[in-house]
Amino acid sequence: MKHLITTLALVTAHAAQAGEIWISNEKDDTLSVIDVETLEVTRTIPTGERPRGITFSKDFSRLYICASDSDTVQVMDPATGEVLHELPSGEDPEQFVLHPNDLHLYIANEDDAVTTVVDTETRHVIAQINVGIEPEGMAVSPDGGTVITTSETTNMAHWIDTESQEIYANTLVDSRPRHAEFTHDGGKLWVSSEIGGTITVFETAGQTEIAKIEFEVQGVHPDRVQPVGFDFTEDGKTAFVALGPSNHIAVVNAESYEVEDYILVGRRVWHMAFSPDKTQLFTTNGVSGDVTVIDIARREAIKSIKVGRFPWGAAMRP
Repeated sequence: MKHLITTLALVTAHAAQAGEIWISNEKDDTLSVIDVETLEVTRTIPTGERPRGITFSKDFSRLYICASDSDTVQVMDPATGEVLHELPSGEDPEQFVLHPNDLHLYIANEDDAVTTVVDTETRHVIAQINVGIEPEGMAVSPDGGTVITTSETTNMAHWIDTESQEIYANTLVDSRPRHAEFTHDGGKLWVSSEIGGTITVFETAGQTEIAKIEFEVQGVHPDRVQPVGFDFTEDGKTAFVALGPSNHIAVVNAESYEVEDYILVGRRVWHMAFSPDKTQLFTTNGVSGDVTVIDIARREAIKSIKVGRFPWGAAMRP
């Protein structure tokens, strides 16, 4: 009996740790939920029009969805798939970032050239910050003091003080910046430039450029090597970078800035999310309508999972 109880406890613990990967399908107006243990889609949930950016609250009890063509952010109960309410977002919300206080959403409004700040409890807009043309990428520093908005047409990263809700610096990057991330210690900021084909690395303290990462995929024309979404491993030593229509993920040494490997995935890879235990990476491949699962240790694609049309965003739920 004791052995049975122990076995059941281990099975339950494993199931609890397995987790889910949530995918936004921008052409289907749906979310696909992938079980990390079985690597199968277990649920398909309807959303507002053209869902793109998705992120969970800190306790994973709420899912925020940028329903871009509905001009709103939807708040969903992930347990039931029910949309609880909507938040004012400004026009055409594309990406957003949740402040570490679990309260303020910073939203890029692509058509309005503003970043909208929404209080998720009062459901009110508390600030609208003028940024460059076609803002998209969003990042927040680990200490919550700075938020970044990248503007695709202005080719800038805008540094926003979260106390004053004002821009305190603007830094140039290469053409069409799409995504930004702070390193885990907050000391550096990485910004990907889709058309420029690069990632620019800044020192956070002085907003100074310290490195430029370039990519070259054998057999792929340089025009098709377009870095967009990326993320860092748990130890912060490696970055995985989606290279758009090149259909590859780049593996970058985050200390030397050298590209160590390329992994073939689906067509037009866009964004990604790690599994809860950080051993697998799930990439959204827009044109092929699937998600590639990468084994982190082996740096190999191990499975392709069919989801909806034009999968865009990805978020992990333990």
